[in-house]
Amino acid sequence: MGIIEQAHNVRILGSRKQQPVVLGSGFGCDQSIWKHLVPHLLLENYQVILYDNMGTGTTNPDYFDFIRYSSIEGYVWDLLAILEELNIKSCIYVGHSCSAMVGAIASTIRPDFFHKLVMLSGTPRLLNDVDYHGGFEPADLDQLFEAVRSNYKAWCLGFAPLMVSGDMDSVAVQEFCRTLFNMRPDITLCLVHCIFEKDTRHFLPLVKIPCHILQSSKDMAVPMMVSEYLHQNLGGKSIIEVIPVQGHLPQISAPDIVIPILLKHICNDITT
Repeated sequence: MGIIEQAHNVRILGSRKQQPVVLGSGFGCDQSIWKHLVPHLLLENYQVILYDNMGTGTTNPDYFDFIRYSSIEGYVWDLLAILEELNIKSCIYVGHSCSAMVGAIASTIRPDFFHKLVMLSGTPRLLNDVDYHGGFEPADLDQLFEAVRSNYKAWCLGFAPLMVSGDMDSVAVQEFCRTLFNMRPDITLCLVHCIFEKDTRHFLPLVKIPCHILQSSKDMAVPMMVSEYLHQNLGGKSIIEVIPVQGHLPQISAPDIVIPILLKHICNDITT
């Protein structure tokens, strides 16, 4: 295993002769977010590649470069380095939350690495702007940053139910709390700034590979119109499916509904 693979806890499941599906996790999550999807992908005879973003999971916090990861491009270069080290060509990249745009930007640099993107709960910008509703105002972000700084545990316990759209007794909320607690608070604060202040809309016309846009019908982090914005501004073919579930992490909060839809979009290409 190479240095990059070790740093990002890369796991490769299935035969290397099969079509690779690379799974990218969202903010505050590690690769366990895909635990309900992976067995089905293996049954469909895909090669499955999982990795953790730096600062999440069991990645070594000493490797976290606060300058590199102050912008989303740091994660883009990490993804490209992983695919390069594994000699991956024409993968199906499934990106959740912020990793959806990581994959999209990476595809503009090395389109040969990607066959298509499946974007789950993805957004190019979280802040509202003129003629754009991202879901958050600057004052919301100020409160968010202060909450992370002042009492990290309390913030985690409040943030997880909001994102999952469930109560603290639910398995999905407890799972998200676990992965948030695994992160060092100063690293989380850096990532919160990076993700909530990012604006990657200018990359969208440069994305030429097909994109499958999947979104919960109610997601407090990604309003419905964001998916339509992606569809209208991506540079290649795209398709939208709204999933009748709530929350920003539907692959763990409603797997019985979400996993079949993910599989459908992974297994089938856009035909029009």
